[in-house]
Amino acid sequence: MDISDASRTTTQTVTDYDRAKEVQAFDDTKAGVKGLVDAGIVNIPRIFIRPPEELVEELTSHQTNFQVPVIDLDGVRGNKLEEIVDQVRAAAETWGFFQVVNHGIPLNVLEEMIEGIRKFNEQDVELKKEFYTRDQTRNVRFNSNFDLHYSRTANWRDTLTISTVASSNLDPNEYPEVCRDAAREYIKNVTKLAETLFELLSLALGLKAEHLLEIGCPKEYILLCQYYPPCPQPDLTLGATGHSDPSFLTILLQDQIGGLQVFHDNQWVDVQPIVGGLVVNIGDFLQIISNDKFKSVKHRVVASHVGPRVSVACFFMGHNAEIPKSYGPIKELTSAENPPIYRDFLASEYFSKRFSTVLDDNSPLHQLKL
Repeated sequence: MDISDASRTTTQTVTDYDRAKEVQAFDDTKAGVKGLVDAGIVNIPRIFIRPPEELVEELTSHQTNFQVPVIDLDGVRGNKLEEIVDQVRAAAETWGFFQVVNHGIPLNVLEEMIEGIRKFNEQDVELKKEFYTRDQTRNVRFNSNFDLHYSRTANWRDTLTISTVASSNLDPNEYPEVCRDAAREYIKNVTKLAETLFELLSLALGLKAEHLLEIGCPKEYILLCQYYPPCPQPDLTLGATGHSDPSFLTILLQDQIGGLQVFHDNQWVDVQPIVGGLVVNIGDFLQIISNDKFKSVKHRVVASHVGPRVSVACFFMGHNAEIPKSYGPIKELTSAENPPIYRDFLASEYFSKRFSTVLDDNSPLHQLKL
């Protein structure tokens, strides 16, 4: 990595560089990051280059042999339940992340979903452009970087979003035809798995198994289907900036290329892909309602010469935007000795705070503390 080159690039005067103009020009192509790669670029546009201080910090970071916990769900409906609950509790309290295997979703369903997203991104660009929009009320939309116009640095990825948050009336016929069947089957399976995971998390909190289901945690979802093209200068950018998730729970399907990292013990730790495995992480909402018993932690995706990398993150959001739902610490988890850490708040308030800042700023959690 040539930090001096990056520094020279990022210290041009305003008269030399109009970021808003470059961002708009990129957005207007409606071809995303893949369009840049297809055009054969050798040097990434400046809008993707991280600040020099971040690049220098990467040079002093170090990797360890930490491994995100892996939990085998085989026997979850039988004699292994207590053992699995203990493992989920430990992972949710210390890592905020774990991987699950033997989760009940057939391998072919996972592989066909990955392949469907690959096909969507690699089809004729004019077909993709039909879905290109920044209208958050659209149930199905394609773009590059939801925060493109106000982030400090753009990320090296394109995203197909499928969401029930704006409206529960999502017709599968709205999905792109090239991945419609795969998406329908995957969503059916992953929402069922989410119910099982919320039961385990309820038990891990010392509540009845149905508690998190009854308050609507898995009710609506956002599916972010991410496509990370190979990057000619991966050391200068990121696939996804470090962030925690604005959800109760996120279930991530990733291919075997790797690149996901979780911040643990003051360092970035690789989340190694497991064939047939799924990554699960605690979101901000679950940290709040658990009164900080469970942890929502930062994670990111590094860019790579190798690719494309494909992943599918399903965020379980609770009630949709049409319902003014209030959240706060679960009453059974608070007491005089363990008072509430957070105040009650509307989901809409959280999101207005969350999306008024760039992705890598602090999540709104600290603003909601008592």
